[in-house]
Amino acid sequence: MDYLEHNISENLHRFRTMRGWSLDDAAEQTGVSKSMLAQIEKGTANPSIGTLGKIASGLRIDFNTLTSPPPMDSCLIEVLKTEPIKNSENGYRVWNCFPFEDNQMVEIYRIDLDPNGVYSCRSHGERTREYLCVTEGEVEIRFGKERHIVRKDCCFRFESDRPHQYIGGSTKSSFLMFFLSY
Repeated sequence: MDYLEHNISENLHRFRTMRGWSLDDAAEQTGVSKSMLAQIEKGTANPSIGTLGKIASGLRIDFNTLTSPPPMDSCLIEVLKTEPIKNSENGYRVWNCFPFEDNQMVEIYRIDLDPNGVYSCRSHGERTREYLCVTEGEVEIRFGKERHIVRKDCCFRFESDRPHQYIGGSTKSSFLMFFLSY
């Protein structure tokens, strides 16, 4: 389940139960079948925009409210149970764990590199800093003429306002990457 499906699933369930509605009640109010609503809440359906519009209208909420991140005090993301947002033959997979949102200043990704895999990035714009924490293997980071090796259990920070590359070592590498806009 990607983050948008997660948002819709959580928000549908939250607004339905907040109103004290059963799935039957919600189906009656939205014009969307009970089975489809149940699948959406479980995150196993891929509803059309028209269906989402019916749900938002039936719940009497804005469409954006249905798709926006739900308010929460905590959130558990089981990264490897989600689909990567990028999956390349160049030997890398990228998951967006916590996307940048209007009310946040940070974005968090997990990146896996196969042995000697290469992941190239463009500039992330001015006033963007990147933090990298290696959890498995080692990663070489290249930008301009600079090269840095970051090993397991080490962290690295750099200004990401220029093109850069991540290159995996001789074994699988895995790391968390944090973008901070300031």
